[in-house]
Amino acid sequence: MTDVNDSDNGGTPNGGAKRSRRVDEERRRFLRSIGVGGAVTCAALAGLLQHRVSSAQARLRPPGSLDEEAFLAACIKCGQCVQVCPIRAIRLGDLDEGIGNGVPHIVARDQACDFSCDATQCILACPTGALSHLIDKKEQVKMGVAKLVEPDACLARQGKGWKGTARGPAFPGVLRYAEVDRWKAQPVAERPYDLALCDLCVRHCPIEGAIALEALPGDAGSARRTPVVAKSCVGCGVCEMMCPTAPIAIRVEVMTTGREPGGTHA
Repeated sequence: MTDVNDSDNGGTPNGGAKRSRRVDEERRRFLRSIGVGGAVTCAALAGLLQHRVSSAQARLRPPGSLDEEAFLAACIKCGQCVQVCPIRAIRLGDLDEGIGNGVPHIVARDQACDFSCDATQCILACPTGALSHLIDKKEQVKMGVAKLVEPDACLARQGKGWKGTARGPAFPGVLRYAEVDRWKAQPVAERPYDLALCDLCVRHCPIEGAIALEALPGDAGSARRTPVVAKSCVGCGVCEMMCPTAPIAIRVEVMTTGREPGGTHA
């Protein structure tokens, strides 16, 4: 009969048990790495899915943004555009936005881009060209197009005026009133109106000729008017911010393509 040497079992009588424990530990590490890898993959796929789902609710991007896919690829989420915006219209996406987390956008109803900086500060601050450096004036910007989404809510279409502040005394937004200060935006809540016919969307549009009030078809003799948006609309969102009605009568329809210089409205 052949004797069994203890060294064959790891050098000690318990060597076999130690090897078994090491194997078990390696197996657990392997399974943990699979679990972590799977979680990371799922998180990445969830982010991509969130991006695809959120495309149905596209964000209004800062002036000069490339078409959406190119913009998302070029933007490094540095926040420089946020830092230089004089009216703090640009904000960064939240954690629940998947790969949109940290991506700059504008919520026009809260604070529209009124071109207080003439649409160049955020563009000049962008280090990657996600905001096209070919833009040098506000009329070249293509963020979206204003749409009359609730015609029955529009005061001008009812022939009604507006008295008081546009959005109430607690509204935190600001707007550049050129007759008050050419460069410094003023609180909207501090400016009261007394209008025989509401024209807030027209009078505060920063793009000349982009929106006008016209007579309703077949109703030229009445005081009623309807907002008509021209092709020169850039989608800055000032009309959306200043609309005093609830539900809001006019909103910006966000563009995801056709935003780049030389492109066409999508």
